[in-house]
Order: sequence, then structure tokens, then C-alpha cells
Amino acid sequence: MILFNLLFAVQTVLDAAFLWGNATLPDDISYASYAHRGAYPLILTAVLAAAFALVAMKPGGPGEKSTVIRRLVYLWIAQNVLLVASSILRLDLYVQIYLLTWWRVAAFIWMMLVLAGLLLIVARIVLNRSNEWLIGANLVTLTATLYICALTNFPAIIADYNVSHSREASGKGVAVDLDYLFRLGPQALPAIEEAIALRGTNPALVSRRGSLVERQAKDMASWRSWGFRSWRLQRKLDARQKISTAS
Repeated sequence: MILFNLLFAVQTVLDAAFLWGNATLPDDISYASYAHRGAYPLILTAVLAAAFALVAMKPGGPGEKSTVIRRLVYLWIAQNVLLVASSILRLDLYVQIYLLTWWRVAAFIWMMLVLAGLLLIVARIVLNRSNEWLIGANLVTLTATLYICALTNFPAIIADYNVSHSREASGKGVAVDLDYLFRLGPQALPAIEEAIALRGTNPALVSRRGSLVERQAKDMASWRSWGFRSWRLQRKLDARQKISTAS
């Protein structure tokens, strides 16, 4: 436990220098690789953190009665929390430069789940709960996350973010990837229209937008594919059409 705490302390110091201290990255490391290096090790560290805490603080075991072991476990979990926070900041910096995608949203959600799991481990130790309680709490957290994700319009969120933070809209960053926006489907139509307006009328883009509008109309016409989200989108498109016609 002491060895792992020392090992993680080195990583914490490096993150503090490059992320919190605004130090310049080495020439051979891009923002993309730096963000990926922070996201992928979380899988291993999450498993290690959970395993160490559960083994060291087994109910009725010597770890619960040892002040030294308890403090080392708390320090271990705290360093894992800092690692997750650093990974979230890495990804946030990456998104600010290269904008959002499905995988980057999934990475944010994964990191938040890891953070919640670590905090639940602390709660299990402090409250002197069983391992079954910890598993149940994590399952509740996962279930709640799935429900929230099912009710969230991620295509619209991604498209709106990418357009509003693109070079065309803000004057900095990267140009909006319209090909990716079209792949997001009809829910990205409001953002696509804004992007087309910022870039200027282009016959090819207008044609692709028309294809998405037709796809949306087919979804609304069939009861199998009709949904509340599609209905709200159609209302927005109809309102914009009326304004355009009136002007």
C-alpha cells in the first residue's frame, strides 16, 4: 500500500505540473495522446482501488482496527480521486480544442462513474457497511446513469456544442465538422442550419440538409419511429419554416 501510494504520488505531481500548473507539454506529446493516456489507465486504477480497499478494509479484519492501514487506504483513494479529476480536466482541455464526439461524451460519463465508485468506497468504510452494500450502491448509481442517458438528447447537445464553439462561431478553435454533424441524424438539424448560415449557402450542404429533413418527416409519419423527441424537433423546424416564409 505504501509503494502504490508513492507511485501514484509521482503521477499526481506530474498532473499538478502539466494541468494545474499550466506547464508546456513535451514536443512529442499532443493534446490527443495526453488525454488518451489519462482516460485508459482509469480502467486499471478503478479495479485496483476497489480491490485494495475491499481487501484491506474487510469487515471484521485487522485493517478496520489499524489506524495506519485506514489512513493509507484513505490516501490511496484520495490519490485515485485526484487522478480521475486530472483525467476529466485532460479530456475537457481536449474537447475545448477538438470539440465533442460520442466517444468523448462516453468518456466523461465513464470518468464520473469511476469518481462515484471511489466516493462510495469511502462511504462504505466510514459508515462501516458491507461489501454487498457497496455493490448495491454501485448498481443503483449505474442504473440511474443509464436512465439519465436514455432521456438525454446527446446528438443535439453534441451538435450545438460543436457549432457554438467552432472557429466559425467563436473565431478560434477548429472548424466545425459538418460531415460528423450530418452523421448525428435529424436531431442535429437546428445546429446544422446554424452552421450552414455561418459558413454561407452551399448547394451540397443544402441538399444533405434536405435529406435529413425528409428522414425526419418519415420518422414522424410512422407510429413505429415516432417519439417525443422527434415531435419537439418537428415543432422547432416548423416554427423556423414559418418565420422564413413570413420574412
